[in-house]
This record gives sequence, structure tokens and C-alpha cells, in this order.
Amino acid sequence: MNIQQRSLVIKKKSTELGFSLCSISKAEFMMEEASNLEKWLNQNYHGEMSYMEGHFDKRVDPTLLVHGAKSVISLAYNYFSTEKQIDSDAPKISMYAYGKDYHKVVRKKLRLLFEWIKLTFGDVNGREFVDSAPVLERDWAKRGGLGWVGKNTMLIHPKKGSFFFLAEIILDLELHYDVPISDYCGTCTRCIEACPTEAISPAGYFMDGSRCISYLTIELKEAIPTEYKGKMENWMFGCDICQQVCPWNRFSTPHEEENFLPKPELLSTTKEEWQDITEPVFDLLFQGSAVKRTKYAGLKRNIEFLK
Repeated sequence: MNIQQRSLVIKKKSTELGFSLCSISKAEFMMEEASNLEKWLNQNYHGEMSYMEGHFDKRVDPTLLVHGAKSVISLAYNYFSTEKQIDSDAPKISMYAYGKDYHKVVRKKLRLLFEWIKLTFGDVNGREFVDSAPVLERDWAKRGGLGWVGKNTMLIHPKKGSFFFLAEIILDLELHYDVPISDYCGTCTRCIEACPTEAISPAGYFMDGSRCISYLTIELKEAIPTEYKGKMENWMFGCDICQQVCPWNRFSTPHEEENFLPKPELLSTTKEEWQDITEPVFDLLFQGSAVKRTKYAGLKRNIEFLK
């Protein structure tokens, strides 16, 4: 089996496991991305996300994560949902956190794919990643043509939009490499205009992470700065605004992952019930959920800030 055939069967298997997209890039030092990351960090756009400063070399060189790495397999897993919270006045949760924690759900699929690769191609060394290690996931996906990086800094696919999780397998197997695709944002500035905290730069393509509502409601551990009072658009965990207004997301289709389905009580909880939520109710409602990351105290802080 030649490298092109290897790549085709891997992509076919990824589809069978539920991944929406799969592309492959050459494992090499990321010179342009290293420069961009350095500029972003130097402007303190990462806020309190100090982990973004660590392992810089590993973030831009996959061979430091996997010895002898030759290929980076990038995968996308759809999480788009048409379901909505019933009370339109209730504090909002980002769509990606509706169901079970994506880290566990996607990682399980990823491990199945990697085990299949080793079973099919023999002695292969590699590692799987799902938003849990120093890997520039979006940039590897861009290199492989899974989409372009839009003005909202999200990866956008021309036929599937941007509501998907990214994952990677870095391995020492030589494969056929895909190429990047063009940027189709054009003159559109909807995401820039819609961001209530002005986190996206006026020209687009650059995000001040410390101003992003997702950062303020999840990553920030201290009190939310008063300058954002009245600008949170009722988001208590994460934010979907720049994706909701993106024209390319008209092509998003509902996911077929049972683990991502929201609990009925999550959708039916009213504004008043959210404001009065207790820790036992929080634990029950968000068991196995990514919302657990902000903890009960964090979610209460966010809800109080929205009043």
C-alpha cells in the first residue's frame, strides 16, 4: 500500500468512526505560526491563560511531542445542534457544552482510530490529542485544508461551517499530505461588528483572548471586570456569537452524537431557576459536562454578573 492509499483508508476509517473531516499535514517546525503565537503572547492577549506560554517549542514542533514524527492527522467532530434553551431570558450556555465533555467523547473515537492505524500498518509510534496538550490544533487543521482561519479566528469549512471540535494524531508514519484552501471571508465583517466586548481586532484575524466572553466566563478565575457589565449578551458559560452571525454556518448540519444531546432539564431551566441554582443541582445537571470546569462558584459568579 503506497502513501496515498494509506491516507485514503485512514480518512475512510475516520468517517466510519463519526469524524466529519480528516486531513493530513507534514510534521515539521511551524515557522509562521511560531511568529504569530509569539506576537499574540507578547501583547498579553492570553490574559490569565498562563499555560499558553508554556512548552512554546513543543507547540510549534511536533517532533518534540512524538520522536521521529512524520505526519499530523487533523480531524473535525461536529457538535452543531438545533436545540435551544426554552426560556429566552435564561442565561446562555455555549452549544459545545450542551452534552457530555467533548474531551472524553472525541478522545475515545480518536483512540479507536489510532488503534486501527497500528493494527493496519504495524509498528507505528504516535500520540492522540484533543485540546489537552501544547498543540496548535487550528493551525494544523488549516495546513491540511480542513478550512481557513476566519476573521473571528475560528476554523471555517466552506461546506460545514465552524461548529466542530478539532483533534489530532501525530505519528511517525509517512502519509500523503493535503494542502491549505483559500480564505473565503472576503469583505464580510459580521463577526467583528457582532462581538459585544470588541475582542476581535477591527481588521479581523486577531483575537484579544482576554476580552472574549468565553475567556471571561470560563478561564478568568477572578471577578469579571466591571467594564464588561451589560456587554455579556446573557452568556453564563462560553459564547457562540461570532459563529452564530457567520454566513458560512448556514451550511452547518445537526450532529449525530448521542453524547452531545443536552439533558431536557438543561434546556427547560428558567432564568429564575438559574439564579437560584444550588451546588447539588449544579453537580447533577452538569455531571460529565465541560461546564464542570468553571465549578459551581464560577457559574454563580457569571450568573450574578448578568443581573
